[in-house]
Amino acid sequence: VLASISKESGLDLRLEEVDSFIITHLHGDHVNGLESVSFYRRFRESRKVDLWAQEKVLEDLWPKRLQVALEPMFNGEGWGSNTCEDYFNFNTLAIEETTRIGPFTVEAYLTLHHLPATALKISAGDKTVGYSCDTRFDPQLIEFLSAADLIFHETNVGPGHSDYDQLKALPADTRGKMRLVHYQDDFVENPSEIRCAQQGEVYTW
Repeated sequence: VLASISKESGLDLRLEEVDSFIITHLHGDHVNGLESVSFYRRFRESRKVDLWAQEKVLEDLWPKRLQVALEPMFNGEGWGSNTCEDYFNFNTLAIEETTRIGPFTVEAYLTLHHLPATALKISAGDKTVGYSCDTRFDPQLIEFLSAADLIFHETNVGPGHSDYDQLKALPADTRGKMRLVHYQDDFVENPSEIRCAQQGEVYTW
């Protein structure tokens, strides 16, 4: 993924330069790849993954997602077992409070989705980026995100996602700083009152 981002955006972003990871929820399109990162960190860099998530996500991540792949270990002669502590430093992301992660201040909000999921506001200096995560349309979440300078908001079909018609009815100033993500492949062909985020775009202020 990082190689693709670097190629599309022109930015030189390398896994070795990423110090921490935030996991919003455990659906595959949001957490796939963590297994590979875990192996790379341990066997190539000899360090653990510094991982942040809400408490319920941390509770479920190992037994319900990663244990089957990361627990067994063959040393060349026989088999042993690993625990999550062999791969990760688990850190709890506070909900509706601020958490300091490196140079960033992070605020988290629980969304309305099939699994426990977390929206984010991430600030550095005087600039803030908001991310809805997966969620049913939620006016309270919109209010939470509204102070951000740039908002990435999902839209898709089904009861656990935000209907585009409700998003496009938001005030113009909110729509103006919003970029749509998690949309279906053919959605970009439709006229849109809200711009769609595109792979490789770089946002600056």
